[in-house]
Amino acid sequence: MTIQNDHTVRSYDEELVHLINLIARMGGLAEAGFEGALKAVAKRDSELASRIIAGDAEIDTLESDIHAFTVRLLALRQPVAQDLRLIVGALKVSGDLERIGDYAANVAKRAIILNELPPVKPTAGIPRLGRLVQSMVRDVLDAYVGRDNDRAVRVWHQDQEVDDMYTSLFRELITYMMEDPRNITPCTHLMFIAKNIERIGDHATNIAETVHFLIEGEGIRENRPKGESILPQSFDPGSE
Repeated sequence: MTIQNDHTVRSYDEELVHLINLIARMGGLAEAGFEGALKAVAKRDSELASRIIAGDAEIDTLESDIHAFTVRLLALRQPVAQDLRLIVGALKVSGDLERIGDYAANVAKRAIILNELPPVKPTAGIPRLGRLVQSMVRDVLDAYVGRDNDRAVRVWHQDQEVDDMYTSLFRELITYMMEDPRNITPCTHLMFIAKNIERIGDHATNIAETVHFLIEGEGIRENRPKGESILPQSFDPGSE
């Protein structure tokens, strides 16, 4: 009987490790897709953008695999306490990673459209916003794998910086459009790109909250920091 119990515990531990590894793999794909999408915009590389769009299907498949695996664990293992938080947390994180993959694919789609238009006046806002959100995604995934609450909370606080940078970029693009009507179409696509990047930052912040919950067993007590927005509530070019 003891041997059977030891085997059961060992098997369960291996399943939990497998779940964490699935999340890490999905996170790596989402992070790589986002990086590739930003490169496709910067280098006007439609071929790379097409590969990023096609690669989103693998992220979707992994999310389905994780959902099926977590449902099985919940049904067969009936976890409690920390193990229950880990499994439910994996469900939440996989959902956020799937959305990050979707938004990265949206950026790549806009890159292809932009490449068919004349280049607009160079703006440093998109690369700068992209680098900030990239660092958030990278850090929050490291925080998840390493169970690093301090790093997760630092990512959480960066959400306000993302909002402020996005608002500044939005104003800059509006200025370009007012200066020359020929900029309206390409700048509109850049607005969609910027909003998708900002949304990726939101999902990185969601993951940071989940990591905090996994470690501390409770949510972050502060209200989520948000920057000033000049946009009406109904304006959401990220919902594609």
